[in-house]
Amino acid sequence: MRTPHHTETHPVANPYEELGALDDGPLEDILRPEPVGEDDWSPPNHRRGGRRRRRRGRLAGLPFAAKAVVGLLAVTAFLVLGDRWAVLYAEHRAADALKDRMGLAAAPEVEIGGFPFLTQLADKRLESVRITVPDVAADRVSLARVTATARDVRLDADGLTAVRGAAVPALDGDVLLSFSDLNRELGVSQVEFTGQGRDRIRADGTLPVAGHDLRLRAEARIRRDGDRGIGTDIGGMRLDIGKLATYRPGTGASQGLHLTRETASRLAEETDKAKALLSVPSVVRRLGIPDSAVSTALRSDTELSRLTGTPRFTHQAMRVNLLDLALDHPQALSRLGLDPTLVKALPQLARPTLTDRLTLAFQLPNPPGDGALRLTDVRVEEDGIRVRLAGAGLEFG
Repeated sequence: MRTPHHTETHPVANPYEELGALDDGPLEDILRPEPVGEDDWSPPNHRRGGRRRRRRGRLAGLPFAAKAVVGLLAVTAFLVLGDRWAVLYAEHRAADALKDRMGLAAAPEVEIGGFPFLTQLADKRLESVRITVPDVAADRVSLARVTATARDVRLDADGLTAVRGAAVPALDGDVLLSFSDLNRELGVSQVEFTGQGRDRIRADGTLPVAGHDLRLRAEARIRRDGDRGIGTDIGGMRLDIGKLATYRPGTGASQGLHLTRETASRLAEETDKAKALLSVPSVVRRLGIPDSAVSTALRSDTELSRLTGTPRFTHQAMRVNLLDLALDHPQALSRLGLDPTLVKALPQLARPTLTDRLTLAFQLPNPPGDGALRLTDVRVEEDGIRVRLAGAGLEFG
């Protein structure tokens, strides 16, 4: 019987104990992460956080640029406002000075052109100055508006508040004499002026004479009167006494008081008026009718109608100046329908009197210093008479 063979055995190593033995070994050193320094490389991050950081990097200079732009704009605005304030101040001072020197009821409008103003002031030379003056008295009328623009104005000044005067080498202007002002100021009752072409004006309205409102019609031709004024030639003046008669002032053949064509033509039907004329020997002589024919007509209404109904009689009757009947035959005027008091008052409206009421003439004021101011054009427009003017070598102050 075989005896069992005993083999020498070695204890088996526990793997968990081996792992435990590595706690303080090189594996811990291998697995422990090394601290990363500030200069050590790190992999790029391609996520949104990285893009946001790059965008902030590109716009990092914007706040400073924006501040610079805002600051520049603020300085520019301050300079512009200061320059505009200086312009307004200078315009106000100039307007007050013109008001006092010209005796105006209100200060004119003054507009200084060019930019910047302070640079011009320092140079003592303004690019342009525009002045608008309303309601300037000119003889019997008022000029509705006077506008003048001076260029290259040279100042006699020491700063903004010490302007002693100015020299104007060249000036051009515009003067308006409005029809609305003429209608209001000329003192003619209810007369209106309207343009009738480049140089003509029509006056149409009523004029009270001896308790009667007579219709006034006239035509005025506007012309230059020298270099600094305009004149008025009045023509076609007439006063209508209803439809009965017309008065034209003057001494010519067509002047005086005459029957209208309508009235003269109706004498054939209005026998009382016809007999009133034929009963005055001086009128009969002017009519050129034989005395025998007049005697027959006065005895027979039929013959009277036949005589007064001819075109020749109508024409001759219109040529008779009824003013000749005012003193010697006032009853004849009454029978014609005319007020003798009115007829006596008409000759007192001499042509110069009516012409003076309708004249639109005026003269420009003398310019200051040795300067020259002259009219360059006069014309009639829809709203009034417009006058162009030019000046040179003017000095103020």
